[in-house]
Amino acid sequence: MRILFVAATSFEVESLKLKVESQNNASNFEPSTLNFKLLITGVGMVATAYALGRELSKNQYDLVVNLGIAGSFDRSFALGDVVEITEDTLAELGAEDDEAFLPITQMGFGESAFKATESLYNFYKTANLKQATAITVNTVHGNEASIQKIQARLNAQIESMEGAAFFYACKEAGVACIQIRAVSNYVEKRNRDNWKIGLAVNNLNTFAAALIEELQIIP
Repeated sequence: MRILFVAATSFEVESLKLKVESQNNASNFEPSTLNFKLLITGVGMVATAYALGRELSKNQYDLVVNLGIAGSFDRSFALGDVVEITEDTLAELGAEDDEAFLPITQMGFGESAFKATESLYNFYKTANLKQATAITVNTVHGNEASIQKIQARLNAQIESMEGAAFFYACKEAGVACIQIRAVSNYVEKRNRDNWKIGLAVNNLNTFAAALIEELQIIP
């Protein structure tokens, strides 16, 4: 299998980055049943779509996995929880009609919601991750009024700056894709003292290492 891991920043996947470098630098390394690569795209949907589109136009993969930290609207997720995103929406893609928002689908100009094309269960049956829906934004929410407004409209559980763009690029390239996020904070008025970024990053990389081990045994 050829697996591409995708992350916005090296910081989010530091342990995985070291594992990939170790694989690539091993003097006795020979191609095996599993080959994996890490792509760092940069933050945001534009950087993600461009970098991933360019990579997928040059190379073929059996599976592409997006890894990153994220905020959660849903308080049933604990900080540090690792979740599988099944659907992600470009929350801002559309037009304002006075107080109403018209999504691009309603305007007839395209799509704004995209789904994973694979299930983690098919590759890692014992992972037991909770599943969630997400939105992708250019500006993360940190105002109570805007939080209530976006929740009334989309009722998402997770928020990131890349997820839907990742799904879109994979859909256009026709490649199987999964998105995994670790919850670093709740979506609320910005308060870094409440964040658990270190815990989220650690749990995300622990998951990635376990996934690689599981993929090694797939025939």
